[in-house]
Parts: sequence; structure tokens; C-alpha cells
Amino acid sequence: MIVETDVIVVGGGAAGLFTAAIAGQKNKKVLLFEHNATCGKKIRISGGGRCNFTNIHTSPENFISQNPHFCRSALKRYTPYDFIDLVEKYNIAYHEKTLGQLFCDHSAQEIISMLESECTKNGVTIQTNVSVQNIEKIDDNFIVFTSEGDFKCKNVVIASGGLSIPPLGTSDLGYTIAKKFGHKIIPCVPALVPLVIDSSFSSKFSHLSGISFDSIVSFENVEFRENTLITHKGVSGPAILQISSYTPKEATIEINIVPELSIEEFVENFVHSAQRVKTILQKFFPSRFVQSFISEQLQEQVGSSLSIHSVEQLYSQLQQWKLPVVGTLGFAKAEVTKGGVSTKELSSKTMESNLVPGLFFVGEVVDVTGHLGGFNFQWAWSSGFACGTALQ
Repeated sequence: MIVETDVIVVGGGAAGLFTAAIAGQKNKKVLLFEHNATCGKKIRISGGGRCNFTNIHTSPENFISQNPHFCRSALKRYTPYDFIDLVEKYNIAYHEKTLGQLFCDHSAQEIISMLESECTKNGVTIQTNVSVQNIEKIDDNFIVFTSEGDFKCKNVVIASGGLSIPPLGTSDLGYTIAKKFGHKIIPCVPALVPLVIDSSFSSKFSHLSGISFDSIVSFENVEFRENTLITHKGVSGPAILQISSYTPKEATIEINIVPELSIEEFVENFVHSAQRVKTILQKFFPSRFVQSFISEQLQEQVGSSLSIHSVEQLYSQLQQWKLPVVGTLGFAKAEVTKGGVSTKELSSKTMESNLVPGLFFVGEVVDVTGHLGGFNFQWAWSSGFACGTALQ
């Protein structure tokens, strides 16, 4: 026996729940399948358990895609302030942390509960522990084959997410379905992920694991100003996660670890100083870092004994610390997946396939990747709204 409905949403993450709730507002009979035992597992762990649910500074420039203009329409039609209105409607307390990031005061579970309540209020049926095995299109209808039986509908929304954080039950289902229906997949790679540094280089600094500093990290013509954290295998921290979305597997990044210090101020610390170089540098960096960064011979020299040129060279080293990247920590440690269903074959206004009417893709499964700081959640809400309001 085949069960009939109007819309089937595959995936109970941020984009899937929100799309289903919006579609339900249009009096559509909506069925959502989630293969995990509960919905919103990635929401639950986001933002250290407090969910950085949007960023008030969201703009198309905060997203990466082979079609960089694709996200504009959806972001314009459903903004961070629209989602904030919903959060406030549910009396969820929140705060701005840094750089426009909004977090729940208490728990990410509040966002999950809000989305599930919106689904319930709008008549959406959520079924967990259901695996989608195949989807076929016959005439104007889709047949969705699942572990709990077969279902017939007019519209299918793929909100199955990406490949990041496998313990949360991630899969390549969305990409498999997209390819089945003729869609191109932009190669998927880990993004917002710690970087691994060449072993000969990292061995010199791995014992400094846990040390962090304000920095400007750059690669080619892209740069980010946030903290960098030294790890056992390389570097992490917000600035590194950001730049990881732009670097190939092997690259050389530059880190300016004196972003607030001008060359004139730096030189002034040495000109008339009777202190040793290592003592002077310890005003700005932990002693362990200083000992690893410059030679023992230089450490012991008196500051005033250095020529202006030598001090300027040292400043240049601190401003352009070059690190040879040889890889990342992979999908296991990546916050998101870069790449996905090509946007060239989707409508930017509705998220509907240009190849298969009635088939939609939303959220992380699409080749739209946000910067760190709530942007990927905003893409989930915006793409979900575009899709949900367009369902016929």
C-alpha cells in the first residue's frame, strides 16, 4: 500500500525542519523523514551547545559557491531579522557574542523545540528512524521508498545535509539522489576545519598546543581577523577555520601575529633597550612561543644591539609567518561541507530543480557554503523559506 501526501522532506536538520514548517503554513500535507532517532542533532551541538542561529551581518559576500550570486535572492527574501522575530515569538533569550553572531542564552535545544513546534502547529508529520532508500518519478508524482514503506507525493525536498561530523549520522544520500536525477555535484570537501601543517614544521611548534593569539590569516587575496590556535598537528581557531574554506589541500598561508602593532611601535621597543630580545618579545607572546619562533642566539642578544634593519626583519617575520599546509583534519572535524548540488541547475528563487519539476534542494546539500559565525544556519532558514513558500 502506498501512502499519499503533498510534500516529502528528506532530512530533519535545520533546513529540513524549517522548510517543512513553512510548507505546512500553505496548508500542504507535509511528511518529514529523519533517519536518526531525533531531529536537529547538528543544531544541538552547534555554538558549543548554544546554537549560533544567525548572524546580523549576513550578506552574499559571506558565502562561497561556484555561482556566487545564487544565494542573493533567498537571503534577501528571508533575512536574519525575520528569523530573530520567530525566536523572540518563542521567548528564547539570546545574545550577540562577537562579529554579529547570535547565540541562545541557554540551550540549542530551544531552537530545535521551536522548529518542531512550528512543524506541529502547521500540521507537519515528523517520522524519525526512517531511512530513504530510493526515489523514482512516475509521470507527475514521486515514489519515495523507505524502510517504513512506500510514499507518493507531488514534491520532494532534499534537506539531507553534507558529510561533516559523521558521528551525527551524515550520509551522501542527497548527492546520490541529485546524481540519479541528472544533477552535477561540485566536489565535496571539508570546510571550516582545522589545518594540518607539514610535519617537519609542526614538530617545531606542536609542543605549543593550546596557545592562541589575535591574528590576521591570509591566503592569496582572502584574509580573516580572528584568533589562531596552535594544535598538535597544525593550527585551528576561528581565523584558521575561515581560511580553510579557501585553501586547496596543499597551500602556504600567512599569519600576521602582530595585527595591532605598527612597525614604528615595534622598533621603539628595541632601540634603547638593555633587555634581551626574548624578554622584549615576551611582552607580546608567551615565552614558550618566543623560544620556538626565533633562534636561541637571537633570543640572548640585547635589544639595542640589533640594527634597525634586523628589527624590521624580525617584525616582518611576525607579520608574515608562513605555514605550509598539507591537509585538513577531514570531515570528522569539519563544521560544514563545501561543494554539493550545482546551483546552475537550481532556481535561485525557489530551490527547485531545473531538470526535474517538483524536486527541491535546500541547506548544506547545495553548493553554498557560509563563513563561520551563524551564516550556514541563515542559509538553512533562507533557502528553506524560498522552497517552502514555492511548493505547489
